[in-house]
Amino acid sequence: MLITLRALAWISSGVAAVLLLAQPVSVGAQLSLSLCVVAGMALVWRLGTGLLQRQMFVALGSFVVIRYLYWRVSSTLPPASDPVGLAFGIVLVCAEAYCVLILVISLTISADPLKRKRVEQDVDADLPTVDVFIPTYNEDEYILATTIAAAKSMDYPGEKLTVWLLDDGGTDQKCNDKDPAKAAAAMARRVSLQRLADQLGAVYLTRKKNEHAKAGNMNNALTVSTGEIVVVFDADHAPFRAFLRETVGHFRRDPRCFLVQTPHVFLNPDPIEKNLRTFHEMPSENEMFYSVTQCGLDKWNGSFFCGSAALLRRSALQTVGGFSGITITEDCETALDLHSQGWTSVFVDKPLIAGLQPETFASFIGQRSRWCQGMFQILILKNPAFKKGLSFIQKVAYLSSMTYWFFALPRLIFMLAPLTYILFDIKIFVSNLDEAIAYTSTYMVVNLMLQNYLYGRVRWPWMSELYEYLQGVFLAKAIVSVAMNPRKPTFNVTAKGLTLDNDHLSELSWPFFAIYSLLAFGTAVAAWRYFNEPGVADLMLVVGLWNTFNMLVAGAGLGAVAERKQPDRHPRLGIQRDGFLHANGKAAPVVIVNVSAGGCGLVPREALPPGFDEGEVLLTIEPLGREVSREEPIPVHFRHATAGPAGMVHGFEFGEMQPRDYYVLADLMYADSDALPRFLIGRRRHKNLLAGTAQFMWWGISEPVRAFSYALHAKPDESLGPQDNPQASTVWLHKLLALAKGGSPRPEAPAKAPEKVA
Repeated sequence: MLITLRALAWISSGVAAVLLLAQPVSVGAQLSLSLCVVAGMALVWRLGTGLLQRQMFVALGSFVVIRYLYWRVSSTLPPASDPVGLAFGIVLVCAEAYCVLILVISLTISADPLKRKRVEQDVDADLPTVDVFIPTYNEDEYILATTIAAAKSMDYPGEKLTVWLLDDGGTDQKCNDKDPAKAAAAMARRVSLQRLADQLGAVYLTRKKNEHAKAGNMNNALTVSTGEIVVVFDADHAPFRAFLRETVGHFRRDPRCFLVQTPHVFLNPDPIEKNLRTFHEMPSENEMFYSVTQCGLDKWNGSFFCGSAALLRRSALQTVGGFSGITITEDCETALDLHSQGWTSVFVDKPLIAGLQPETFASFIGQRSRWCQGMFQILILKNPAFKKGLSFIQKVAYLSSMTYWFFALPRLIFMLAPLTYILFDIKIFVSNLDEAIAYTSTYMVVNLMLQNYLYGRVRWPWMSELYEYLQGVFLAKAIVSVAMNPRKPTFNVTAKGLTLDNDHLSELSWPFFAIYSLLAFGTAVAAWRYFNEPGVADLMLVVGLWNTFNMLVAGAGLGAVAERKQPDRHPRLGIQRDGFLHANGKAAPVVIVNVSAGGCGLVPREALPPGFDEGEVLLTIEPLGREVSREEPIPVHFRHATAGPAGMVHGFEFGEMQPRDYYVLADLMYADSDALPRFLIGRRRHKNLLAGTAQFMWWGISEPVRAFSYALHAKPDESLGPQDNPQASTVWLHKLLALAKGGSPRPEAPAKAPEKVA
């Protein structure tokens, strides 16, 4: 009875609030009300970010958002006498309504994120047995060796820990391929990985056929392994030593817990961070999802499996037949099935693995297309709205995670909508300048304030718009393809560990040049019409400014697809470890300040021994905490010395790595589980709205210059396809620029394509 009364009270108050907010007022009164709300939000902002303040802030912002949406639907649509304008107007309103809906769901889910206390560590006798699954398809052996060594080095009783290397690149199916070259390569890979696993103390496992991709690979391992807990690491996700100690205890405290998920943190920038040079200054795009969204989902028992850096209870997996494999996102699908069976999940908000991201824009888009298609597949084939066993809020949580990927369609609508009026005089938005200021501009300010207040430490202003635009150009096609055939998409492995040895345009860059050029033309036409065509001044000014902002977003996008060279294939992690450098029978104490799979940086505490820069020398590492010291030295070669904040940093490259050396590398790189949190905290600097907008506008102005300079200096070979030469897709642009300069496009020597270093 009490619950019913409470629900009725909420519904009644909600209806009353909507009716109140829908009352008509003058434009001047609306502007005054909105400015008062903005001032109130600013005042609450100064009071802090506690739960009460967040609720007040969201409540105030919601006032302007609801008023804007009501005004848009009731007052700005073209009349029925203009069916073309009305049709386009409805499309635009639907796109805006989608964004408001996603904002409301996001605010609901993340209003009070759960911050779990650190779990107490159990004594060794009470710990469950653990199987670590490392699925692999085509990754380089040095990546696999590093991950295996790190997994074997986790702080856990050795007799209760088994590491499995699950090879889908050396299956019987591939070893018996009709193409002799492919068959030989698969067999060679199988033999090589068997030897690697044996040398590192892991168990090698393959299977007959490559069925159901990663899910099928792991389900095959479930049939031969016996651990109570299954841990999944992607091949390029190496765990820190404390991974199991920080997570496994949750299973004992909650017998219905099927999942403990941890954040994915990466040592290298994604292509957008690399090309805009923001990796060390700006929070990564995925930090908002892992540090805010997943914590919010965790409060509602909705945190889901993300494919790696996770622990799962074997007995829970067995109740649903193992890892689900109907879609290409087996992780979220598996979590959905288990949540619907009444199992619970836990999210531990501490980075405990270090992974690799796609290096090129093309591979980044390939990865995101797979995620988008997989989520859309689940929405169609296993719609959470109709899934029995889920609570209402769990259904909302899963639906929000899936419908989020529709952003591609609204984002493209927003980018191109102003052109309908500028170029074709189709009025899809009926408004004057005063109304635009009173409603639209204040709505945008409030929206930005909401995002910056709630997520500012993990997301800079306008970065969501940039990422959505860059992905939306290609994800729109992915959405349509799944809608046409939900079972068609197949799992594609994302390429990692590439080396980019020259500046060039991405093979996917041409649509972004086309869109930027179209928007620039639209801005020029809008300016001409504003000053020369009577009767369009107010509306043309509003639409022209909108189009100009879109052009700035597209300009920043050009910078994201103008690939900067990246000769170093090994990203570095900042650490603080003591060690000794040995040369010519002498040892000098050093501080190891950074490390990668290829080498490390040392700051000497005293003069280095003579001969340290001549050939191979040895490095030993001091133990850290409860770590068991490994006495084996690792061979290194001096390469260079550069000035750093702590003094001269001497760069050393690792020599030819033997299996035991990977254990030393894991000891050096993954022993200190606080290394990644320190790195994340160092770049989680809040960017206020003014500074963030200024930074974004600068990219929008400056980055097209760099992108067009890459196009001018490109020397494409038209006989090559984009898969062979990243410049091949910009032949049209190269010719156009040559013609614009008054010359004729002449054949050029082919540019060297970046090599994929094996």
